[in-house]
Order: sequence, then C-alpha cells, then structure tokens
Amino acid sequence: MLFTVLAGVAAIIAMSLVSGYSSSVVDSYGAMRPVVVVTNALPAGASITGKAARTGFEVRRVPARFSPAGTISDAGQAVGLETSGPLYVGSYLTSNLLRRPESERKNDERTPGPGRHAVEIAVSGAGALAGTSGRVDVLVTTEPTTAGSGRTYVAARGIPLLAVAQTGASDAGVGLTQVTLGLTRRQAVELVEAESFARKVTILPGRPGA
Repeated sequence: MLFTVLAGVAAIIAMSLVSGYSSSVVDSYGAMRPVVVVTNALPAGASITGKAARTGFEVRRVPARFSPAGTISDAGQAVGLETSGPLYVGSYLTSNLLRRPESERKNDERTPGPGRHAVEIAVSGAGALAGTSGRVDVLVTTEPTTAGSGRTYVAARGIPLLAVAQTGASDAGVGLTQVTLGLTRRQAVELVEAESFARKVTILPGRPGA
C-alpha cells in the first residue's frame, strides 16, 4: 500500500512538472499569428489569380516572434498582384515578394520635380493612399523623453507622393508601408534620420490645391 501511494504521488509530481514545463515553453514563444505559406512554387513575374491563391498558398499559425516583417496573413491580399521574385514551397509569403502588375507600375511613373529627389521611406498611415498620387504632409512622432511624452510635428508639407507600395510591404517593421516621396536634400536627410530614430513617421493627404 505504501509503495502504491508513493507511486501515485510521484506520478502526480511528474505530471505537474511536465505541465509546468509545457506552459513555460508556450509562454516563451509568445502570441501566435496567422501567416501565409507557399505550397506551390511560382516563378518571378507570375500573376496571382484567385485560383492560384487558393491552390498555391496555405494559412498557418506560428509564434509572432518567428514571423518575418511584412508577412501576409490572408492569401486574398495577394490576388491581382504578381510575384517580384520566385516563391519556393515552404517559404513565407511576404509583401516584398509581391508587386503590382507592370502595366500599373508604368502608369505610376512620376518625376519628383525640380530640385527634388525620389526617396523611399517606411511610414504609417499610408494604407488609404495606395494607388493614389498628389501631395502629402509628413508627420514625425518622437520617442518619449525622461521629462515627458514625445511630440508630433509636421516635418514636411505638400510633398509630392510618387508611389505607394502595398500596405505592410516594408522590412522596417510590421504594418509599415514603403512610399516614394519627392524630397529636397534637406528634407531627405531629416526624414531618413527620423525613420531610424523617431517613434514613427506618418503621411497624411495634403490640403486640396497644396
């Protein structure tokens, strides 16, 4: 009887240890997020139709910490785009591997204007501007200081918006969008620096006629 009781106690202790270890492992991985994984290889320049998205991609859940920047969470987001490089079976589908069709890209070719240069930066708030042109205002939000919170200010006003990549198509961070702006040299230096050290850089539609 004594050996039976001790064996039961040992089993309970072992189960508790295993359960605690499993929980700690799960907690260390963090939150899970859906990602699209390639199941059928595609060459560069391939158009992604609805059928191709259904048969060539699969949604899986992985720890967010293992998910690369720009990962697509819904295969439907790729429909109507084309591959900018080859897609290999088992790889994640990321925004930098997708682009708009060549015909649309040619229509979007614009010049920055006299005294300006085409500069790519990663920004927030560009989703609603996809496929548009015109002028935008650029806002910079600084990191909080020990004396108080950060501040937001207009770094550039009425800047030519030359191109907008797909939302999330930036290696700089999740949810950021790569945009091409027509900037003066001074503006380019300031905004590239802000892209690296500020909390975030945001663009907003400029005032009509600006």
